[in-house]
Amino acid sequence: MISIKHLSKTFHNPDGSIVTVLKDVNCDIDKGEVISIIGPSGTGKSTLLRALNMLEPPTSGQILVDGEDITAKGYRLDVLRRRMGMVFQSFNLFEHMTVIENIIYAPIRLLGLSEADARAEAMTLLRKVGMSQKADVYPSSLSGGQKQRVAIARSLAMHPEVILFDEPTSALDPTMVGEVLSVIRQLASEGLTMLIVTHEMRFARDVSTRIFFMYDGIIYEDGSPGQIFEHPVHSVTKSFVNRIQKLVFEISDDEFDLLEMHSEMNRFCIKYNIAEKAAEAIPVADDMIQNHMASFRPLTFRLTYTELTGETALDFMVEGLTESPFAGGNVPIAVSARTKDIIQEPTARGFRIKILL
Repeated sequence: MISIKHLSKTFHNPDGSIVTVLKDVNCDIDKGEVISIIGPSGTGKSTLLRALNMLEPPTSGQILVDGEDITAKGYRLDVLRRRMGMVFQSFNLFEHMTVIENIIYAPIRLLGLSEADARAEAMTLLRKVGMSQKADVYPSSLSGGQKQRVAIARSLAMHPEVILFDEPTSALDPTMVGEVLSVIRQLASEGLTMLIVTHEMRFARDVSTRIFFMYDGIIYEDGSPGQIFEHPVHSVTKSFVNRIQKLVFEISDDEFDLLEMHSEMNRFCIKYNIAEKAAEAIPVADDMIQNHMASFRPLTFRLTYTELTGETALDFMVEGLTESPFAGGNVPIAVSARTKDIIQEPTARGFRIKILL
């Protein structure tokens, strides 16, 4: 359906310097594929997506859509953009129009639909994204997640053959990410061709038929979710997909501020879309710090979240300790009853207890 050949994009900065963002990108995309584009910031992911829609015309190379070279001089970009919808980070809704007016504007002007037909279809799409009750309100009254769902409905109203999602959740409060991802999951299950730039690793693994890992301006690795996430070829890919987020506390005495720790743990869990884990993590952490490990100070406490597997854990490390702080190594029932597993192990530094939630 789409063939990209030797695509490059160079930007000229005001100071005269030149930055090459895309370097000889080559790939073929088949109809019905759901491709997540992942990789570190600044590696050309969004630029590639914008080049596909000719919002950032490439410096060199070709993009063929059903055999037609859309980079050729004179190609009608209005035709391309009817076939290839785009959902941006910042929603780009018309603030002076109601939700339904945002959706019907383009179909009436560009597809020639009557207002009655456009409204009927718009309501069907709003029901699809769970926003039919907001049809007559203005975007200013919507949350970020609701605005993004309206933006998706607006894109669908043009009957695109392909939808490009440019980090559709990056501008959202973490509590709203799930509602947008669930809509994209539904579209993926319906067979719509989609390319999604995302930092949500679990989502990318679950929803995609294929993954592009971009690094240094090229598609560094291209494969199925199983290959990219479980058996990556390159070490840089492995390092990226296995990212572990962590929150670290050094606890040296009884004056440690537990309430501030609670607040930071809550913020951490909300940031990484695991808000429900805070209610599990905080009581266990308090019990360990105040009771079972109260006599083992100083200690290092870490709350960790592994993006790929979704594993959330509490990690307690006491330097110089050679055996379990639990009598006979037996974990108290009050702790074990609230956890999936507990790992106790000596390390080069001391003794470590890892509690899986």
